[in-house]
Amino acid sequence: MPRTAAIAPDASSELSAVDLTAVVCELEEDIVLGRLHPRERLIEDDLMRRFNLKRHVARTVLGELALLGLVERRKNIGCEVRAFSPREVADLYQMRELLETEAARHLPCPLPQAALQELIAIQREHDAAVAGLDPRAVFRSNVRFHQALFSHCENTVLARAIVEYARQTHAIRFSSLADARYRERARQEHWAMIEALKAGRRDDLIRLCRDHLAPSRDAYLAMNRHLAS
Repeated sequence: MPRTAAIAPDASSELSAVDLTAVVCELEEDIVLGRLHPRERLIEDDLMRRFNLKRHVARTVLGELALLGLVERRKNIGCEVRAFSPREVADLYQMRELLETEAARHLPCPLPQAALQELIAIQREHDAAVAGLDPRAVFRSNVRFHQALFSHCENTVLARAIVEYARQTHAIRFSSLADARYRERARQEHWAMIEALKAGRRDDLIRLCRDHLAPSRDAYLAMNRHLAS
């Protein structure tokens, strides 16, 4: 579930915290899965009609999405889906590569059996989502897999940084969800990570963590070349 800020009392009086989180999750998925596009405006009146919200609650929702890094407020325009420049994408992915490959050096390898079984269970959910052509479930199960994987990093500060930078790139990482070849490649790479963790092959794990990042970065840049100008 996305991280949410404390909900203002007037907002929570109109909509429960659970319901507010559900609205934020639905809009997050719209952005991540390409139903809302980079630089597309999010208009309060549209949110009010779609979700039956009061205006101040719609503003709270937009604030939550801004905290998640999915939208940005622009002067005289309002809120729009965040678009990343090629430089921003390169910088974010360079940081993620540094963090995640370093974390792979600090994961127990081989991973304890209970932790392996947790990863296997999540990956079976991811397999089912890929086979079922369910992009929402692919997104959520993929997030759970990587959160579970790096939660075992012995450096907890590093693990928290990975979560933060992964969250910032949600809308970039899943631009490739529409490509069945990428979904299958990601699925296979997850199993390869599990096998490396099972066998204690740390060098393979580090390489897999590094190589796993490139396809989604490259897919976003290819799909959004028009945003570079």
